[in-house]
Amino acid sequence: MTLELNTSQAAVSCFDQPGQLSVEQGRQALLDAVDAAAKPQIIQQPIAELAGCVLAEDVISPINVPAQTNAAMDGFALALPEDGREVFESEYELVGKALAGHGFAGELKTGQAVTITTGAPVPAGANSVVMREICQSGDNRVVIEKPESLRLNDNIRQAGEDLATGQIAVKAGTRLTPAHQGLIASLGLTEVAVFKPLVVAVFSTGDEVVAQGQPLPAHSIYDTNRYSLIALLKKLHCDVIDLGILPDQEAVLAKTLAESAVKADVVVSSGGVSVGVADYIKTALAQVGEIGFWRMNIRPGRPFAFGRIGKDLINNPSGSAWFFGLPGNPVAVMVTFMQLAQPALRKLQGETGWQLQGIPALAGEKMRSREGRTDFHRGIFGFNSDGQLEVRTTGTQGSGILRSMTEANCLIEIGDAHAAIAPGDTVNIYPFADLL
Repeated sequence: MTLELNTSQAAVSCFDQPGQLSVEQGRQALLDAVDAAAKPQIIQQPIAELAGCVLAEDVISPINVPAQTNAAMDGFALALPEDGREVFESEYELVGKALAGHGFAGELKTGQAVTITTGAPVPAGANSVVMREICQSGDNRVVIEKPESLRLNDNIRQAGEDLATGQIAVKAGTRLTPAHQGLIASLGLTEVAVFKPLVVAVFSTGDEVVAQGQPLPAHSIYDTNRYSLIALLKKLHCDVIDLGILPDQEAVLAKTLAESAVKADVVVSSGGVSVGVADYIKTALAQVGEIGFWRMNIRPGRPFAFGRIGKDLINNPSGSAWFFGLPGNPVAVMVTFMQLAQPALRKLQGETGWQLQGIPALAGEKMRSREGRTDFHRGIFGFNSDGQLEVRTTGTQGSGILRSMTEANCLIEIGDAHAAIAPGDTVNIYPFADLL
């Protein structure tokens, strides 16, 4: 297991949730259940491998960034008089060069200038940098074609302007991006403390589910959900254990769940969580752990199971893991992962400050739904001729139409208070940018 459990407080139980839950109720129940229940281990990670990691400790800047006051562009560093005037002279004595990595050793006197390159330290006495494009130089002189544009401290980056010594550069709980990598690298650090990635075991269920590379028998389908889930989990920087396809046999499912909890922090399955005669996930989980809610007012994806393998994730973590049982339909499995599992997984990873946020957009067409249920249509958003954000569906919205997810760039949320959406109504959209 890669989780160090916080024994100072018990996990908030979601296992007494009654009946069917709304999407918001379900999402909050998941977050409450994992809240402070587990603290990921901390490891030191080289800066070249930080993208996707979650920072475990604040990164404190050991230096000023930039380290010295420097030029923001190529041109000439000038020593302008600081006597309160607003208009400056057009001609200056050119006394040397300040190049990036070298600088100029002397101190400029009023009326003097040096050639300077971007990033080069501004010489002592210089108080403005003017771009080369509006200058003429020669015979140890530089002439400013537009002296009225000169200003004190123009085009100068002050030492510590980006980060001062001792300032927090990146806060703990941040999921690191390439931009964070560059910032941390600029501090001269070679490694930082991050949370160890979650280990997630994944499997598909169903006697009708067949692995790729073999003939497709009658009444069967090729396994798609497992590959979608593995890709989604890797986007979240999880270490994935692929358990393949499991048959509809309660004993096999129970044994696999128990064994997986020894190796993984989280177990994710697809299929087998409904009320069919061959849907055994719920009963198998009851043998080796505890089941949470499993019916939700969401479409696609009404059957959704959550639980824990092992009775006590707090005081007896060995052989314990969280469990997410997702629906079997290909679209439903991705919708429920993004809307329900994703927020809880991010919290388990130690990520803070992230939340699922809808963006308002205008409906470009009529959209059907049903009161009392939250629908997620696959959508394509963009800007209309008036410059307003507008969204349309991908067409037919069946939960088995996987092609719709490849054509879409967002999910369109139709809340449980609406039976339909008219063109021009405002809806919330959830862009795929984070994961897909």
